[in-house]
Amino acid sequence: MQIIKVKSGTMRMLPENMKVLFFATDGVEPYVEIIKVKDSHRRVSLCSSVESEDPEYQEEHEDIPVLSEFSELLEDHHLENLASHMPARTQGYPWQLVYSIAIHGSSLKTLYRNMAGLDSPVLLVIRDMHKKVFGAFSSEPFRISKHCYGTGETFLFSFNPDFQAYRWSGENSYFVSGSLDSLHIGGGGGEFGLWLDADLYHGSSLSCPTFHNAPLSTHTDFVVKGLEVWTVQK
Repeated sequence: MQIIKVKSGTMRMLPENMKVLFFATDGVEPYVEIIKVKDSHRRVSLCSSVESEDPEYQEEHEDIPVLSEFSELLEDHHLENLASHMPARTQGYPWQLVYSIAIHGSSLKTLYRNMAGLDSPVLLVIRDMHKKVFGAFSSEPFRISKHCYGTGETFLFSFNPDFQAYRWSGENSYFVSGSLDSLHIGGGGGEFGLWLDADLYHGSSLSCPTFHNAPLSTHTDFVVKGLEVWTVQK
């Protein structure tokens, strides 16, 4: 139970979904902030001054990936939906931005270069010209390869507008393949679940045997407006 004194001098109990946070650092005047628990989990998870919370609240925010920096594409509701489909080995670690069109420019070659030396899963997030958000979780970082790579942890997803995750069907193992000309995720029968060109500008998404997915965007051929790749920071 938390009680706060209002301007009139009376004491009032705060609702259960409200928290009072006290902030104090060297050289800065202490201050108090009142926030809703549901809206605060991202900030609290990055604030070491908050040492304890309700057990139910701790369980909730620990399951949500924490981003080490700002994302132009991912919001809390995206992360909440994606978290339940990510493998256990990714939980409890912050996610680091590896590649962003806004920062690094539109180049598949740069995307590969930024992932050289990585040995952790990656999350690809795309927003197209129609403002649809979709992408893929890959069990391995993207790279150029003559053969397909990845495991059954790989999946496609879309928010169109409701969240849909398309996990491995078991029909084939065409998880990920990459060349200097394009990146493919899912395949079979000459169709790719997600395809991107060398400029990361044009893409397409079709149903494929690997994931038995629906097209991820409202248009099978799309133009990329924003693209980010995140990886687990261990």
